[in-house]
Amino acid sequence: MRGAASLLRQRSLRHRHDPGDALNRSPETFTLDSRKRVSQRQPGGLNHSRTPALLLCALSTLGVLSVSSPGCASRKPIADRRQRPPAQPSETPADTAESAKRATGIPEVPAPGATAKRNRPAPAPAPSGYTEEGNASWYGVPFHGRHASNGEIYDMYKLTAAHRTLPFETMVRVTNLNNGKSTVVRITDRGPFVDNRIIDLSLAAAREVDSVDAGVVPVRVEVLGGVDPIAGFFTVQVGAFRDRGNAERLRDLLSASYSPIFIQQYDSPDGMFYRVRVGRISGEDAARQLGEQLHDREGFTPFVTRLDEGPPGGGNR
Repeated sequence: MRGAASLLRQRSLRHRHDPGDALNRSPETFTLDSRKRVSQRQPGGLNHSRTPALLLCALSTLGVLSVSSPGCASRKPIADRRQRPPAQPSETPADTAESAKRATGIPEVPAPGATAKRNRPAPAPAPSGYTEEGNASWYGVPFHGRHASNGEIYDMYKLTAAHRTLPFETMVRVTNLNNGKSTVVRITDRGPFVDNRIIDLSLAAAREVDSVDAGVVPVRVEVLGGVDPIAGFFTVQVGAFRDRGNAERLRDLLSASYSPIFIQQYDSPDGMFYRVRVGRISGEDAARQLGEQLHDREGFTPFVTRLDEGPPGGGNR
């Protein structure tokens, strides 16, 4: 009985959904993303000639596999809905400020002119007005103690999260739409690269919103503070492979029509993966237009992700 209880405890802390790398379940996989926007604008600086016949042949040659992620909640996934920041951010209620203070571990600082005996918590950032709704998963043991995408060591007992496009250090409030519970987390990692999920919570954050057992739950993500979540440079991921040769073949097939195309290495708990990414696009909206074009012309349904400055090979699940 004691051994069984220990085994059950280990399983409860295991990364159930591998949300940042469902690609590990398949030796050679093209990434998928259900989100799509309709736009007439085309991103500049790219050669957009069509190569459907060549790509169909390539997909057959490379052995493309579809991915499904086990253990998802039985509830139907919700659509990803985004709202842009207004001209003036609203103020944060006092109870939210206290919650953000506790969640992020920001030290207390004295208010201007206050004495040491009258220290007050620093106010939480005001909501930026940027929100999105979609599905959240969580990740634990296989990634605990490994480098996150921002270079720090991932600690599943801290209130952090992975997001594909929000800048590192962005503070976000995550609300479980099934029960109304919320928590404030800091973005330290990239992911999840899994279809129909928008954020990947640490174990501690998943406990705060009571989503550990469910694994995947519908959430609202609200950005706090004055960050611009859609500025910066972005790229579009179209494939990930265990075999670098297959990644290079896909890169060569696309290089006649798109530029730049590059391969990024990712050292996952299950081994090395080689991710094929297209473009270095200024602004998230333009990057999503490129993603839609890759879907319509080439048959991909890719992931848009932020290009970060940092040490190569770290995190970026």
